[in-house]
Amino acid sequence: MKKKNLYVALLCSTLLSYNTKAQNRTYEGPNKMNTWSITGYGGITKFFGDLTQYNGFKRGDREELTGAWGLSLNKQLTPLFGIQLTGYNGRLQGAKDNHYSSLSGDTYSATFNSPSFVQLTLDGTLNVNRLLLGYNKLRRWKVDAHLGGGIIYYHTDVDYTNVTKGISGDFSTNTDASSKTAGKWERNGSTYTREWVVPVGFTVHYELSSRFDLGLDYTHNFVNTEKLDATVGGLSDYVSQQGIWTFAKGDSRNDAYGMLSLALTYKLGKNAVRAKDGKYDPAAGRYHLRWANPQQLIPVPYNPTMNDADSIAKANMPKPVDPRLYTDSDGDGVADLFDKEANTPAGSIVSGGGVALDIDKIIRDAIKNNLPKDECEALFSNIEFDTDKAIIRNASKETLSKVVELLNMRTNCRIVLVGHTDARASDSYNVSLSRRRVDAAKRFLVRAGLTDPSRIIAEYYGEYRPIAENTTVEGLQSNRRVEIKILPNNTIRSTYPAGFRR
Repeated sequence: MKKKNLYVALLCSTLLSYNTKAQNRTYEGPNKMNTWSITGYGGITKFFGDLTQYNGFKRGDREELTGAWGLSLNKQLTPLFGIQLTGYNGRLQGAKDNHYSSLSGDTYSATFNSPSFVQLTLDGTLNVNRLLLGYNKLRRWKVDAHLGGGIIYYHTDVDYTNVTKGISGDFSTNTDASSKTAGKWERNGSTYTREWVVPVGFTVHYELSSRFDLGLDYTHNFVNTEKLDATVGGLSDYVSQQGIWTFAKGDSRNDAYGMLSLALTYKLGKNAVRAKDGKYDPAAGRYHLRWANPQQLIPVPYNPTMNDADSIAKANMPKPVDPRLYTDSDGDGVADLFDKEANTPAGSIVSGGGVALDIDKIIRDAIKNNLPKDECEALFSNIEFDTDKAIIRNASKETLSKVVELLNMRTNCRIVLVGHTDARASDSYNVSLSRRRVDAAKRFLVRAGLTDPSRIIAEYYGEYRPIAENTTVEGLQSNRRVEIKILPNNTIRSTYPAGFRR
């Protein structure tokens, strides 16, 4: 009995240590899931061997109702597969009348009792209904098939009556003559016999809550011996003790026993929740891998319909661009959207905001102060050309001369020349013509005395950036132009959009 208590204590301490470690162990997947649980068992046992009156589950007249209890620590590896470490402690009993011994020719009425066996096994489990029916049927039910292997420790007491000779007696394997799985009967003082055992069974579970499951388990345990009842078929004689203490193999199958029990499972882990009507919310908590499929926690990708896509496109469509960004009504080179003086007289030199400037006053002030300003004021003006000509008009030459005088005083400024044409030729020809016009303006500036020609930036766009319609004489004349922009040195090119095209 001392050895039995030792094994029970070891089993309980193992389960408790696993319980402590299992609290924070989870399934490592896209969503955290709990995977550990503990199951308690309690039920009845039935022996199958030589000393039983019937081969099936029916009990004989002298056979008693026996039972066992157990614990298992369960680890769910996938939604379908798991493992469990299971320990049992219980009692087995059987009786048979007219048991015949071929060694002596006598008939016996015998009863055996294994008062306290201890069994420890490691089993693999298969979730059968999920495998066969999927995850949407019988959501609250779980049917496990389990198979494993382990060790059973037991001792056996036998009471017998030799019906032929009228002799009664008893004996027990709980002596200094006990056997072990090594295959040799060792008289070493061990009180328990050790044998291999293979458990096979089914368990039906019902999910009561996020923490508890209730189930019914049947396990059939195949023991690797015929001597669980200390009897080897007809090769055992109780009076002479022949066939009892040897490893002779009889003509009967190895012993076995069945256990039918209630199973109460407690699911370990943090923030335990369970699915409601087959719906899962990963934010609600952690589901148990024993019941949930990790794939069900992944949201179904949203595939919008054509109507959905059209609605999304309309909702995200940018606002219409202000048409004033593309028009320059007074032809001063500043788009109406930014033009602070919408009716600047033709030929005026304007600031970046479209305000007419007195260039004579600006030049006088610059000369009077005798120093360039820290920043260059943005000035804009246009010089116009005759049809298909790149010759600067006299009125424009006066403007360019004043620009040269200003730039020589303000070395922090640069000039940008942007050439344009009307639309009365091919695109390639107009681009070339606009370039000639820019080159003509650049040559004039250099010849007029611009001290640093490297400050001249030239751009040309042909007919692509008109400031007026090409359907009237006035519009055609306005488009035949070179824009003059005086900007700070850190401004390389013009940044405003210009014109429209018809």
